[in-house]
Amino acid sequence: MAKKVGYRCGECGWQTAKWVGRCGECQTWGTVEEESARGAAGVASAGPVSAPAVPIGQVKAEVAHARSTGVGELDRVLGGGLVPGAVVLLAGEPGIGKSTLLLEAAAKIARQQTVLYITGEESAAQVRVRADRIGAIQDRLYLAAETDLSALVAHVEKVQPELLIVDSVQTIGSAQATGVPGGVTQVREVAGNVIRLAKERGMSTVLVGHVTKEGSIAGPRTLEHLVDVVLHFEGDRHSRLRMVRAIKNRYGPVDEVGCFDLHEGGIEGIADASGLFVSHRAEPVPGTCVTVTLEGTRPLPAEVQALVARTEAQQPRRSSSGLDTYRVTMVLAVLERRLNAKLGGCDVFTATVGGIKLSDPAVDLSVMLAVASAAGDKPLPRGLVVLGEVGLAGELRPVRDVRRRLSEAARLGFVRALVPAGSLDTGRKRGGDRSLVPVGGRASIAPGFDVIEAENVWEALTHVT
Repeated sequence: MAKKVGYRCGECGWQTAKWVGRCGECQTWGTVEEESARGAAGVASAGPVSAPAVPIGQVKAEVAHARSTGVGELDRVLGGGLVPGAVVLLAGEPGIGKSTLLLEAAAKIARQQTVLYITGEESAAQVRVRADRIGAIQDRLYLAAETDLSALVAHVEKVQPELLIVDSVQTIGSAQATGVPGGVTQVREVAGNVIRLAKERGMSTVLVGHVTKEGSIAGPRTLEHLVDVVLHFEGDRHSRLRMVRAIKNRYGPVDEVGCFDLHEGGIEGIADASGLFVSHRAEPVPGTCVTVTLEGTRPLPAEVQALVARTEAQQPRRSSSGLDTYRVTMVLAVLERRLNAKLGGCDVFTATVGGIKLSDPAVDLSVMLAVASAAGDKPLPRGLVVLGEVGLAGELRPVRDVRRRLSEAARLGFVRALVPAGSLDTGRKRGGDRSLVPVGGRASIAPGFDVIEAENVWEALTHVT
């Protein structure tokens, strides 16, 4: 006999004996629901199996190989393509281009496989208009506008697709679950059924998800644990640049990023994104510094800009865009304490170029030198790229894959680099003194490319001034 056992949070699983409006564990409102379960846990009896167990060496691995989507940048993030039976969750802000990207990929996959596109947010005619605009009309691409889970299952059984796209999971409802579509219970029920359908049929599935105002994926957190891949689609509404990041990937890397150009004719992958995040000007400007961040295996040169302005306010502003606010605050504190910079009566603004978001610790030194350049109204040397993590004591810490970063900088025309001491095996410095010495392994980077090492922020500032 089933009996009442209490209440459970649909977001994190926290249990309580009585109903509360806010979860005591994850502090989410409206997710605590009543649940029923069997009384005492008993010993499970044997039941039918879906397939007999076999030695692992006899399992066919070919069925789990990724198949290309036809979109190179999307394949890069997925780890080669879509795996049969895999469930991918693509999340992003409204209007960012999720549907356009998936429709573009669906049309290319439909040249060889059957694709079913379920739209719950738009009518079939609206999707057809977009498909005409981006050239995504294919005979094996099927389209249906549905908001009911049972109708979705019926379409899958009739079309028998190799790829299913559900846009979006928050708009699909199930009669077997309580609440309105988009609620915690409904999203969990719909996602669970779609995932089970994908695993049983070996059907690749892409679920489109909404995000909250904080930028996290809307719905229960268990949704991210159930799917195989979680992708985040991001970009500035005022820019054509879009980026796809892998947050979770059971079949590939989780640190790759794909770059796309969203325009009226559709969306295209950007194979060479270097140079998109660097300003091109005839003369150097104070307050600018170029660094090279690493997104997965891809080095991306990026420009950090800073502006220091006197203010009469009692609390000067500290504002950053595209940078980690906490790391910028730490770098400013080191700059004031270790280099005696007078920033107390100044507003300090820092930003990146092109809308890229930099969280790599290797950006620290470029932020510091950009602020120092802005404060002194003196530009940094032309053709300089800077790498290094700044410690609280003012020391510079080496970062990973320095040679790969510098090779990309040299390819784009930079002629010198400032890196932490010990970043290159061929690096050396004069014994006992802190002056900067060119590293002997410049030929390993590029002919004519100078690499200079610094142990701390004092040496780094001495070199650029």
